[in-house]
Amino acid sequence: MPKLWNETIEEHRRAVRDAVLETTAALVSEHGVRAVTMSQIAEGSGIGRATLYKYFPDIESIMMAWHERQIASHLDQLAELRDRSGTPGERLEAVLETYAFIQQQRHGHGGELSALLHRGGHVAHAEQHLRHFIRGLLAEAVQAGEVRDDVAPDELTGYCLHALAGAGGLSSKAAVRRLVAVTLSGLRSAR
Repeated sequence: MPKLWNETIEEHRRAVRDAVLETTAALVSEHGVRAVTMSQIAEGSGIGRATLYKYFPDIESIMMAWHERQIASHLDQLAELRDRSGTPGERLEAVLETYAFIQQQRHGHGGELSALLHRGGHVAHAEQHLRHFIRGLLAEAVQAGEVRDDVAPDELTGYCLHALAGAGGLSSKAAVRRLVAVTLSGLRSAR
C-alpha cells in the first residue's frame, strides 16, 4: 500500500479509538462502570458494535486503554514542566504542584473504578518513572543548594509523593496549594 494510504488508515483507526475512549470515559463517569454497555459505547462513538469489538473485547479493556492514555498525558505534562527553564527549585515546585492537582482530580474515580484502573502493570511502571524523574529533579535542587542535603533524594522523593497524595482528599485549589507549600517547606534546609 502507498504510504499516504497507510497514514490515512492509521489516522482513522486512531480517531475511532480516541472516540471510543472518550465516549466510554464519559458514560462511566455519568452512569458507573457496571451500568455501561458495549452497545451504548458503540452508539455514542458513532460506530457499530462489530467495529467496536474489533478494537476492544470489553469495557474493562477500554477503560484500561483510557487510563494508560491519561497516565501518559500526565507524565508528559510533568516532564514538560521539569524540562523548562528556571532554577531546579522553581521547576520542582511546578512539578509538585501539578502532581498535587492531578492527585486531586484522580480522587473523582469511584472505589470500583479506581480498583479496576489501578490493577494493571502500567500504573507501577508509571510510578517508577515518576519517582525516577522527581528524584533527579530533587538531586539537581540539592546540588543548587535549594533543597536540604541531609536527606537522600530517594527519601525526599518518597516524602513528596506520599505527602502530595493527600491532595486527593482536598476540595479546593487553595487547599492543594497550601499542601504543596507545606511539602516544599519540608524540603528546605534546616540551617
